[in-house]
Parts: sequence; structure tokens; C-alpha cells
Amino acid sequence: MSKRIVVTGIGASSPLGGTAPESWANLLAGVSGARTLEYDWVAEYELPVTFAAEVAVRPEEVLARPVAKRLDPSSQLAMVAAMEAWEDAGSPEVEPERLGVDFATGIGGVWTLLDAWDTLREKGPRRVLPMTVPMLMPNAAAGNLSLHFNARAYARTVASACASSTESLVNAIEHLRDGLADVVIAGGTESAIHPITVASFSSMQALSRRNDSPETASRPGAIDRDGFVMGEGAAALILEREEHARARGAKIYAYVVGGGVTADSYHITANDPEGQGAARAVRMALESADASPDEVTHVNAHLTSTPVGDPNEYTALQAVFGDRIREVPVSGTKASTGHLLGGTGALEAVFSVLALRDRVAPPTINMTEQDPAVPFRLSVEPQPLGDGDQLAISNSFGFGGHNAVVAFRSA
Repeated sequence: MSKRIVVTGIGASSPLGGTAPESWANLLAGVSGARTLEYDWVAEYELPVTFAAEVAVRPEEVLARPVAKRLDPSSQLAMVAAMEAWEDAGSPEVEPERLGVDFATGIGGVWTLLDAWDTLREKGPRRVLPMTVPMLMPNAAAGNLSLHFNARAYARTVASACASSTESLVNAIEHLRDGLADVVIAGGTESAIHPITVASFSSMQALSRRNDSPETASRPGAIDRDGFVMGEGAAALILEREEHARARGAKIYAYVVGGGVTADSYHITANDPEGQGAARAVRMALESADASPDEVTHVNAHLTSTPVGDPNEYTALQAVFGDRIREVPVSGTKASTGHLLGGTGALEAVFSVLALRDRVAPPTINMTEQDPAVPFRLSVEPQPLGDGDQLAISNSFGFGGHNAVVAFRSA
């Protein structure tokens, strides 16, 4: 049995568009998904940050009303992205016992949880919906996708903060290589732009406070960056054993060739300033791909636009690539999308796959003056990747010291 894994379908609901193609087109065009929040609760709670990167198309506009009503917004977004990816893959015919789901989230159903708490306090326990727990649990997205697509091989959820959905992709690779499934719906979701999360991230000084200019607030690698921009959304990839995909004549976007997962064991919110855990994750991904650092032609970096995190990632990648990392086209796509927390790795994996297909590294917008401490090859314009074989890696690092990296090779 071959252990080669391919990507046959992609889907996304992001701040840049309601579909993967729309999100990709707006990313290449330099569009920002960040905008002022038009909710009463922003003024009611006197939030110090008044903007975020909400999804461009609300999921309830896409899903049938009965479906949307029984899902938290995070699961709604997961359903939208997975349905797009499944259709894009040609709706594979696969035995239920050979179809898996590996769908992540960093926080889960925060809106359901806190709305239910408000209902309990204001109206009493009889008014709390019986579906509250099934809607708020972190595995709700994976469980509902398993039900919708009749996936019985397994339905797994990773919750490792901002590394969650990249780690889910790595898990999916391992399951497919071990022969536990023929097809896996993998990805991640997050819908946590809520007063409590905005207040909490603001309190820890993690968010940009450019309230007067949301579109330019996320500026990875720039010397005047001041924090990340909260985003929301979901992305899904259909991963498939190559022989299964070719037997049904599926189109192939790219090969998913390796992954690495490590832990820093350094601090609950700060990553290791020496980047040892992140560097090990990159090395593991390349070893899993049977590739060397010299083969890498594109990096979708985690780059969140925080003062400390961006240079730490450079330190980690320099440890792997040496000074060559200054020559490799790098993209910091959170400049456009904001930070989707548990959904960010999956969306950036979709962008990495499309970068290989179109042979172009997406731009890193809002770069006024690049920080000398983050000397990646970043550009406010798309960077051509050239002809020949291409190898891309996508990095995700999360609170708790989680590091996850996935590697793709051009088809």
C-alpha cells in the first residue's frame, strides 16, 4: 500500500471570502478582512479594541435554517467549509468505515456557552436549551461532520490553541499512512469574536489597538507592529491516499508529504525565544517528507504581528535553514485574514496548496518598514515561485507551547 497522500478538495469560509477561491483571489489582491465591529456590546463593555476580521459571509446565509439552528457558529463555519471541500473533491465514493474526520478548534462553542450562561442568570434553568452541551463541546464540529458525511473510520478533535488545525492535518496524514482510512476530511474552525475573548486578549496586551485603521492593523514583520488582529473562519482539506484518488480520477492539488508536532515546555502563552521546539517541528516535517531544508521553496509563516512572536519564529527557522531563510519567499497571510486561532492553520494550509498550484507566494500586506530582527523575504506583492518541483511548509504555534508544521509538494 502506497503511503503517498494527496489533496483532492479544499474549502474555506474566511474574512476574505465565503469560499476558498474567493478567499485566495482577495488574498492575492492585497485585500484586508479586518473591519470595525458593528455591535452594541463593543461600546457597552468599553472594549479597548473595537475591530476584528469577521467572516465575509455569515454561515447562516449558506446553511439551511434547521441545520444552522442546532450548531454553534464555529460548527456552522466548519460545515460550510467541509461541504465546499467535499464537493470540490467530487464527492468521493468511499465506504463509511474508510472515511475519517479530523477537525480542530482552539476554543469551541464559546458563543453557545456564554449565551446559555446569560439565559440561566436572566431566565432560569428551564430556559437553557437542551442542545447546549452538544453545541458548545469542542468536538461538536468533528461530530457533526461525521454525522453529515457518514464518516465512521474516526472523528477526532485537536484543541491545541493556534496550532490546532495544523496538528489535525498531521494527525490525518498519520491515519492515512497507517491505512486506517482512505479519505479524511481535515481542517479547523473558530468563531470566538466575543466580548470576553476580545477583553481577555486585550488585557494581556496581545491585540493591535489601531482602532482608527483596522485594515492596516495586522502587519507581520513590520517594525511598528503592535499585536494581532482577531479573526474567525474555517477551512477544510480532503486528504486521500493517492491510489484511491487516482482510481476514481480525482483532480490532485498537491501532495501532503509530511508533518511535525512538538511542545516547547517553556511558558503557557509565550513561545520559546530560542525557537527550539518550533525548529524541531520543522525538521520533523521535512524528515517525514524525506526532504532537506534546501528543497523548501515557500514558507507560510505563523507570523501573528506580535512584537515578540515574529522574531522568535525567525530564530527558529534560521536554526533549520541558516541564512538561506532570507532567500526563501515567505508569506505572513494573517496580515490579510487576521488570526483565526484554531482555524488558522487549516486556512493557511489551503493557501499553501494554492500557492503551489499557482506557483506564487501570497503577499504580506501592511509592510511599512521591515523589522531588522525579522529579515524574512516578505513582500507586499505576490512573489513568483518559478518552475519545477515546489515544496512548501506551513507553520502554526499555539498557547501552551504547541508547535505544528505541515509540508506540501507540488503535484
